[in-house]
Amino acid sequence: MVTIQNAENALKSVYLGTVTDLLNTRVNPLLNKIEQTSADVWGKEIRTAARFGINGGVGAGDEDGELPAAYGNNYLQFVSTLKNLFGQIEISDKAIRASADGRGAFTDLLNAELEGLLTASKFNLGRMLYGDGSGLLATFAERSGSDNTVVCDTVRNVIEGLAVDVYGSDGTKKGTARIKYVDRSEKKITLDGTVTLAAGDKMYVQGSKDKEITGIGALFGGTSIYGVQKSAHPFLNPYSKDVNGAIDEIVIQEAIDALENDAGSAVDFIACSQEAKYSYIDYMSSFKRNIDIMELDGGFKTLSYNGLPLVYDRFVPEGCMYLLNTKAFKLHQLCDWRFLETENGKILRQNQGKPTFTATLVKYCDLICGKPNGQAVLKGISRA
Repeated sequence: MVTIQNAENALKSVYLGTVTDLLNTRVNPLLNKIEQTSADVWGKEIRTAARFGINGGVGAGDEDGELPAAYGNNYLQFVSTLKNLFGQIEISDKAIRASADGRGAFTDLLNAELEGLLTASKFNLGRMLYGDGSGLLATFAERSGSDNTVVCDTVRNVIEGLAVDVYGSDGTKKGTARIKYVDRSEKKITLDGTVTLAAGDKMYVQGSKDKEITGIGALFGGTSIYGVQKSAHPFLNPYSKDVNGAIDEIVIQEAIDALENDAGSAVDFIACSQEAKYSYIDYMSSFKRNIDIMELDGGFKTLSYNGLPLVYDRFVPEGCMYLLNTKAFKLHQLCDWRFLETENGKILRQNQGKPTFTATLVKYCDLICGKPNGQAVLKGISRA
């Protein structure tokens, strides 16, 4: 007979390992290439030393002359707080009782809930990887037709059903609503709520403003990163170029060579927006050249540029292409995905006043790039 205790045992002993593996390897091809480690985690912070330049203790000299003076490596200390990532599944008491006499039915119930969690995690983790940590989804340009429909600067970060916080242009929170409909061709979003919207308002995932992991976008924007001012350390400034037109192999190769020559960084992953992908396909088609397809770990299939994966990701900013050395990134974590437990070890908790039970997955982590100048972005890419 299936009981709440059986459900807890299944979640702990059977499903946790599977879900953890799927969240770490099947959510996003970029996340799959980044090392995950518990090193350099101190309490609620990550403190890691980033080396730049080379050791200065080298030189030539006379046969009986003095040896070169010893100079140590150059280091910067990066400091970041662990970000709190949560994922929840909910099971009703009625569903548990309905499947009480059949383990197969109960297994189907858990599988359906965990599949929904993975779908939501794929969206949110992918979005955070390419974000800047602020959690900003979109900025409202103007109202359109009704109080709850607005034109936005982008809709790549939003999806129907997502609960969002709306902040005014002055930084004050106006309220929380849920996305009802997204018109992607017109860049319009309709919210299901009573929040008064205006041009200049900004939208964030509920409760997530300035609390998300430090994604790729943080490397290419802002005045500081990991607690260090970029103006004081050129090492923190990545390669950036405005293409302002169609992409071609020369532009891509110039960026790759610049990273290798100037930063000693070898690109092993290219991520691009939809416009950048189409622009590259147009370029290859104009010369009647085939585009190679490659399969990555985790079952992802993607385009290839000279043996490097060229991955389309909806969360890469419009008209952009990132050229990354993924070996320079580490996802520092206090622990891997775990279920929140009560004092008596329970992971399924009844929701207040409702006949439903909730289990919460949690992970405390942040993404750190040890070689910011070893990354590149090509912007302003469009189709000819």
